[in-house]
Amino acid sequence: MDKIEIIPGQTDRAIAIMGETARFYRERGFRIWPEEWLTREQLVTAEARPGDFCIGQVEGEDACAFILQRRDSQYWSGAAQGEAVYLHKFCVRPDFSHRGMTQSVVEALRALCRDQGIRYIRLDTGLDEKAVRKIYLRAGFKIVDIIDYDNGRSLALYELEV
Repeated sequence: MDKIEIIPGQTDRAIAIMGETARFYRERGFRIWPEEWLTREQLVTAEARPGDFCIGQVEGEDACAFILQRRDSQYWSGAAQGEAVYLHKFCVRPDFSHRGMTQSVVEALRALCRDQGIRYIRLDTGLDEKAVRKIYLRAGFKIVDIIDYDNGRSLALYELEV
């Protein structure tokens, strides 16, 4: 497992990594975020502010990117303010895959949360994303709710107690 340094406030670099990673996996047949979702205009919101965009570096090299929000009213509207952080658009650059990056990021986020008195790390992803589900369950997350949509798709809400 690599030692990771989390650097917040990296909006443009994080979005670039998200786009690069999505293109790489899309070209290999994986279902991942469409290109039009990965723009500053789409991603920066009242709840996902520029300071929430993070990159993870290993030995000075950009390894991953994600958004770490303090609020997610879309899927966690009943949550108390300050009880959790919400991990969105987490992606690992291909050169760093299969190196325990998810676990490294989760451990770094747990330390950050403990320092700030935050109890949970939460995220959401498609329930049918089996590879992603395995990664998050292996990292210690639990599925705490499932949202079923009329189109037959379902969204899993994950939570990890810090």
